[in-house]
Amino acid sequence: MISPRLAACAAISLAITATAVNAQQDGAEGAASCLPQGMFAQPDYVSVEQLEDGRITFRLCAPEAREVKVTSNDVDYAIPMGLAPGSERGLAMTMDDTGLWSVTTTVPVDPDTYRFNFQVDGARVPDPMATTFSRERTGINSTFEVTGPEGAFQSWHADVPHGLVSRLEYWSDPIGAKREAFVYTPPGYMNGSETYPVLYLVHGAGDSADSWTSVGQANDILDNLLAAGEAREMIIVMPFGHTPPRADANMLANTDFGEDLHQALIPYIDSNFRTIADADHRAMAGLSMGGAHTIRFGLPRPDVFSHIGIFSMGLGMGPDDVSNYKAQNGDALAEAAEEMDLVYYAMGTEDFLYGTVAPTRAMLDEAGIEHIYNESGGGHTWINWRRYLQDFLPRLFRAD
Repeated sequence: MISPRLAACAAISLAITATAVNAQQDGAEGAASCLPQGMFAQPDYVSVEQLEDGRITFRLCAPEAREVKVTSNDVDYAIPMGLAPGSERGLAMTMDDTGLWSVTTTVPVDPDTYRFNFQVDGARVPDPMATTFSRERTGINSTFEVTGPEGAFQSWHADVPHGLVSRLEYWSDPIGAKREAFVYTPPGYMNGSETYPVLYLVHGAGDSADSWTSVGQANDILDNLLAAGEAREMIIVMPFGHTPPRADANMLANTDFGEDLHQALIPYIDSNFRTIADADHRAMAGLSMGGAHTIRFGLPRPDVFSHIGIFSMGLGMGPDDVSNYKAQNGDALAEAAEEMDLVYYAMGTEDFLYGTVAPTRAMLDEAGIEHIYNESGGGHTWINWRRYLQDFLPRLFRAD
C-alpha cells in the first residue's frame, strides 16, 4: 500500500511533468520550451544583460504571449527605448522558437539605476527573474543597474563599510493610522553608543517609502561619501509621503503629512534611535512632492530643522501660490532667514516644473533667506535626484 505522502509526491511529480510536456508542446513545433523542465529546474536565461558596448538586452520567457514590450517610467530621460516624440510607448520584443522574447537597446545606456517592467499583452508585469524591486505609490517595478565610472558614486562597493537600512512601523495619533518609514543608520551604529544628526528625506508623488533606497540609492551614496571622508555620519529617515485619502486633501500641501511628521514620526525616531534631538542636528529634504512637503513643513520650521533641501519643486504653479505661502508663513520665514544653516535648491532645466524656480527664488530672496541653487540639465527624474543628493549630503551638519 502506498503511503499518503508518497502518493502526494507522485501526484506533484506527474503534474510538473505534464506541465513541462504541455509547455514544450505549446512552443514552436520541434523546439524546446524556455520554461523550466522539471521539479527543481530554473529558467535558463538572463533577463537583463549589460553588453560590452553598453547596450542592454532584455529577455522574458512567455511562450503563450502574443505581444511583449519593455517599458519604464524613466523612458523620457533614461532608458533609450528607441522612441521618438509621439511614438508608441515601449520597446517591442520578438519571440524565438522556445517562447523566449528578447530585445536589445539601439544605443548604450548610461551607467545608472533604472526601473522597468514588461508589458505582456497589455498588462504590466515585473521581471519574474529580477532580484531587486522598487515600489511606487501603487504597484511595483523591477530594477537594474548599469555599471560604469559615471555611476560609481551610487553603486555598492565591497571595499566600503556599509550602513543598515531598516523598515519600521509606527502608530500616528494625529492621523489615526499605522505608518511606515525606512531608516538608514551609518556603519558602526549597531555596535556603538554615539549619537547622530538626522536627515528626513521624502520621496515624490508617484513613489513610496522605500523609493529613496530601492531606486534612489541613498544608502549607497552616503556609504561612499562617508568612506571618502566627504560627509558626516548621520541617520536618514525616509517616511511614507502619502497619507490616508481624504476628499479635501491637497497632495502638495498635505497637512496630514505635516502633523504626522512633527507630532508622531520625529518623536518616535528621537525616542527609539540615538539622535542628537535638536534643530541644529536635524535636516529635511525631498524631491517633487517631497520638495513641496519640505517647503511647507520644513522651511518654516527653523525650530525643528536647520538644513533644508528642495529638489525639483517650487512655488508658483497656481496664481496665488506664492502670496498665500508668504501670508501663512511670513514670521516663520523671517526666523528661517536668521536661523537656517543651509537652504539648498536644485532643478533641471528640462523639468516640467522649471517655471517655478524664479518665483520660489524670488520668495527666498524677499524673505532674506540665503540659498545655494544647483541648476542641472535633464528633467524630473531619479537620474537628477541621486546627483542632487550626492551634492547635498556633504553640506549637512558642517558647523560642528
